[in-house]
Amino acid sequence: MARHPAFSQTNHRPWAIPAAPWVLQQEWLDLLFIHWEIDPDALRPYIPPKLEIDTFDNKAWLAVVPFTMRGVGPRLCPKPKSISDFPEINIRTYVIKDGKPGVWFFSLDVPNRLPVLLARAFFHLPYFRAKMAVQAHDSKTHYQSQYQARSFDATYQGAEPISPHPDSFEHWATELYCLYSQSKSGKLFRAEVQHPKWPLQKAICEISQNTMLDAFPVGPQHPSILYSAHIPVVAWWPRPC
Repeated sequence: MARHPAFSQTNHRPWAIPAAPWVLQQEWLDLLFIHWEIDPDALRPYIPPKLEIDTFDNKAWLAVVPFTMRGVGPRLCPKPKSISDFPEINIRTYVIKDGKPGVWFFSLDVPNRLPVLLARAFFHLPYFRAKMAVQAHDSKTHYQSQYQARSFDATYQGAEPISPHPDSFEHWATELYCLYSQSKSGKLFRAEVQHPKWPLQKAICEISQNTMLDAFPVGPQHPSILYSAHIPVVAWWPRPC
């Protein structure tokens, strides 16, 4: 059996690949990373106490990340486009537990009911069903999303490629290989992920509307807006941590 393309590069990982078999595969397309700074003390009430808030330049950061998911599904199972291909926009920050930096999600919005139910049940992630529309034309992506008070409308595209230095913000905010979540009972979980090193570009972005972070006391936007055209990903079952 051919090796999954998520394993085309592995020596960039900060720790070893899990010994257990991975269970979920997907591709991420036309990703946009936009970050805003936030005081770590202001962010602290939103994060479980056992997670350390990760910072860059002594600041915590919130990101809005719109993209399209393709081929989402369990290992070795058919992945019909009708249920496996869909857009997602999430709000995330960065945390550490037991020396492993990872992603903490505040919300993940998708247009389909089934991913919401499955991700909540098996990965303990706060998925929500939103009204969404994505159109791609001449290398540009027009992305629209609406869930209650959360709305986003932007047009973006990739520009020149970049190779972030390991000490850079761009590297810190993207080269992450696990996510954290919390069950309804309050138990923390870590889910490991694997993908090649991020193929990043600078992004050209025009935002028409963005209320995604209105619930947070955010500061200025980071000047570096990032784009990635495509990356293959696999994930493992979340484990208590």
